[in-house]
Amino acid sequence: MTDSNDLGSKPPIQVPKAAPSQMEFGISREQEADRNAHLGGRSFYFFDFDDNVAFLTTPLVLFHKATGAELPISSGQFAQEHSHIGSSGPFRDYEIRWDDQTGTFRNFRDHHSDELHRLGLQTQVFIHDVAQALGFPDFQWKGPSWSCFYHAAFNQRPISVITARGHSPATIELGINLFVEAGHLPQKPNFLSIFPVSHKPTRKELGDPDLKMSVAHLKQAAIRASVEQAIKKYGYSAHHRFGMSDDDPKNIQLIIEEMRRLKHIYPEMSFFMIETQKGEFLKHEINVSGGLEDSRLTQAEAEQFTLFDNIRQKS
Repeated sequence: MTDSNDLGSKPPIQVPKAAPSQMEFGISREQEADRNAHLGGRSFYFFDFDDNVAFLTTPLVLFHKATGAELPISSGQFAQEHSHIGSSGPFRDYEIRWDDQTGTFRNFRDHHSDELHRLGLQTQVFIHDVAQALGFPDFQWKGPSWSCFYHAAFNQRPISVITARGHSPATIELGINLFVEAGHLPQKPNFLSIFPVSHKPTRKELGDPDLKMSVAHLKQAAIRASVEQAIKKYGYSAHHRFGMSDDDPKNIQLIIEEMRRLKHIYPEMSFFMIETQKGEFLKHEINVSGGLEDSRLTQAEAEQFTLFDNIRQKS
């Protein structure tokens, strides 16, 4: 597996340009000042990528326990069923295999150039799959948090990408930049951090030298590291606001736990967890006592809001 400085030369990628009907509406809009800028605060946007910012066709591979037969499944299926794989449900007869190059997550890792050649690819799988997605109508690949991701990129809010993928941070950034080249983002995001938490050097950076931590616990560490990096880069302010959107139920619970700990350390700051599941947003704001103040809205309604706007509970 390559690391961030072993990507080789970047081959030309044919990125389909957005059709006029697909172009984002940012051409005629003006950048909005951060709501707490006058108080010295910033809004920081943390995003899971797959099935949240965008839907890609990258398959995971399960293996039949008896025959070893391979079964490709989507990342959305994996998010919903991974706790039951091998024990119950539709994948009870299958298992996860952990080898980076031949196992379940082999398409979610970077490959050396000879391996890419064997796969018939000229670039890393993530970059290839983003480019492929952009060949389809945007409603097929835009995830539930796309409008929030666009808002953050357009207004140059600091963004952290915290994903279960194991590509290098450089690969993730190159893939996301394809949205800019295709005209779906107006400019490169203002990246605060990129943590692909299954990337081995990233795991070690997050305090997992023996590579034993779960993805959900690694995401906790990545959130903590991103908050610390935000304060280091932009200074301390009681008016900072942090929000993380994710679609995986197990991750969501541990993210809320981590934000409770952060709220205890930084009680003046605001922390939000946004669930993006089944066409709805469920926004949890962590209060000083560690409790949750919840708001729910549909995807159609969510497109009219940003992550941190006040949202009234539906009647």
